[in-house]
Amino acid sequence: MKVFFFNYKKLWQYTLILIFAILIGLVFYHYLTEPVVKPQIIDLYPVYKVETSKKVVALTFDLSWGTKTYKPILNTLKKENIKATFFLSGPWAKKHPEIVREIVNDGHEIGSHGHRHVNYTGLSPGEIKKEVLLAHEAIKEASNKTPTIIRLPNGDYNKTVIKTLREIGYTAIQWSVDSLDWKNPGEEIILKRVLEKIHPGAIILMHASDTCKQTGQVLPEIIKGLKKQGYTFITVSHLLTFGPAAIQ
Repeated sequence: MKVFFFNYKKLWQYTLILIFAILIGLVFYHYLTEPVVKPQIIDLYPVYKVETSKKVVALTFDLSWGTKTYKPILNTLKKENIKATFFLSGPWAKKHPEIVREIVNDGHEIGSHGHRHVNYTGLSPGEIKKEVLLAHEAIKEASNKTPTIIRLPNGDYNKTVIKTLREIGYTAIQWSVDSLDWKNPGEEIILKRVLEKIHPGAIILMHASDTCKQTGQVLPEIIKGLKKQGYTFITVSHLLTFGPAAIQ
């Protein structure tokens, strides 16, 4: 009959070595699988542009007032076979559902521009959610679409605003090229700004409200100039598939 003797000291040493090896493996796995930019960091900022080498850009139009400026814009986009993204305020969408449907029927993307035109940094998370969800329901009813992107009023935000928007399924979209059309500075100035500041993956800020009196007239020249530079126009959601979202 054989008698087995256990060396408990060696057994304990082997156990420690095994535990140490497992811990080392877990550390290496963590660093190998960790993304370069943590998702929670990205979630604290809005999207200004997309990192891509391809010459694709998104035309975006904020619309919260009036019924005249939008029409020549739609006509130009249809003529050029371009799909853009329109950010609509809730009250405007509720008041003009027929125009909302016209925009949708032309194949354009619909985003939210909120309910009231107020700075969200001055609101509590509960108030932010109320503003966004009021607009959400109005836009959804008018367009039969469910918006998931928002252009914040005045572009105003902080980390609390972005985090709150994420909690209700929204991504904030800013811009990397500001046409300044809302200032009505003159068609030549608007055109020059866009053509000089354009870059691959750009999000271009324009407006379709009646207060912006030069947008409809200068848009054909902007499109012509950008096409001459080799750019293609797509919606914001389509643009986001071309590369990682980036901040300014």
